[in-house]
Amino acid sequence: MTTRLSLFDNPLFLGFDDFEKTIDRLRKSGADGYPPYNIEQIGNNGLCITLAVAGFSMGELDVEADKNQLTVRGKQLDDEQRIYLHRGIAARQFQKSFVLADGIEVRGANLDNGLLHISLERIIPESSAVKIKINKVDKKNLINQN
Repeated sequence: MTTRLSLFDNPLFLGFDDFEKTIDRLRKSGADGYPPYNIEQIGNNGLCITLAVAGFSMGELDVEADKNQLTVRGKQLDDEQRIYLHRGIAARQFQKSFVLADGIEVRGANLDNGLLHISLERIIPESSAVKIKINKVDKKNLINQN
């Protein structure tokens, strides 16, 4: 039996199981570089992911945000009617996933000259600090319960 050590094995990290699963999923997805992409910071709270998707139409692209994951898919179908004398541009499909931190929201996507731009914004939450009341325990009742 092998014991796997993780950054989140520390007992002070509570409730990070899903985060660790996401990291494992990204590790397994490999380092496929297609399509190439940029990630830019826009102002203090904005981000823009730009993917080079030349040859893909809007109908062949899909952008989906689910929980903390942004997935971009592209699927091109071969045109059976065409007869190629040389084929240097392959019809291919791709799937690219990005993990989004809590508070990052997808604002929209635009296709322009073969570049897919996905706008993201970091939403700064208001403080949700809550005081926890400490109750006094009656020692007599504790002794009688044991």
